[in-house]
Amino acid sequence: MNPLNHVAIIMDGNGRWGLKFKNSRNAGHREGLNTVEKIIKSSIKQKIKHLTLYAFSTENWKRPKKEIKYLFNLLENFLINKIEDLHRKNIKLKVIGVKNFSPKLNNLLKKSERKTEKNNILQINLALNYGSKNELINAFKSLQKKRISINEKNLSKHLLTKNIPDPDILIRTGNTKRLSNFLLWQLAYTEIFFEKKLWPDFNEKDYIKIIKKFKNIKRNFGKI
Repeated sequence: MNPLNHVAIIMDGNGRWGLKFKNSRNAGHREGLNTVEKIIKSSIKQKIKHLTLYAFSTENWKRPKKEIKYLFNLLENFLINKIEDLHRKNIKLKVIGVKNFSPKLNNLLKKSERKTEKNNILQINLALNYGSKNELINAFKSLQKKRISINEKNLSKHLLTKNIPDPDILIRTGNTKRLSNFLLWQLAYTEIFFEKKLWPDFNEKDYIKIIKKFKNIKRNFGKI
């Protein structure tokens, strides 16, 4: 059976769920947080060490300002109300992306990272204002500036995910089959699962089903 250390998730479908059931995209984002908590709990049960959640991409700034504001308010409230609980559960929070949000949110993110930095049951990598193309360009620029040889090993050390193993599994909910500028380098040999359900409808049973499938996949990594 394949070992499973890192699951990455594109949490797609919150807005569509909200419009379908509550006539509000924001209601879907709020409901999606409940799914996040369920998947965190299940990841700990499955002894998964890394969970990377695509929360806000560099392209998401194109959304309506009211929706963006609501999303960040949700995140602020989550950090204020849940970080102590995450800390007690020995969960580490790490942000991958550029922290150029409001002073309040930037401060909350930094405090949360500092508070949980020594925890080791599960590391949640929160992809916020993240875009893989920018990440790769910045990594190449950094290597060039430092006059370091460009190779796979050195490039990996200059990515936002340095010291984080590449994902074993990528799950994308919402019945959309694309990567949307997410971890393009890191997903080279990741097993990808596209899920029809919208993120708020995704549950622990769905998650375990995917994990079981992954563990029985024959992974060749280019070999026979």
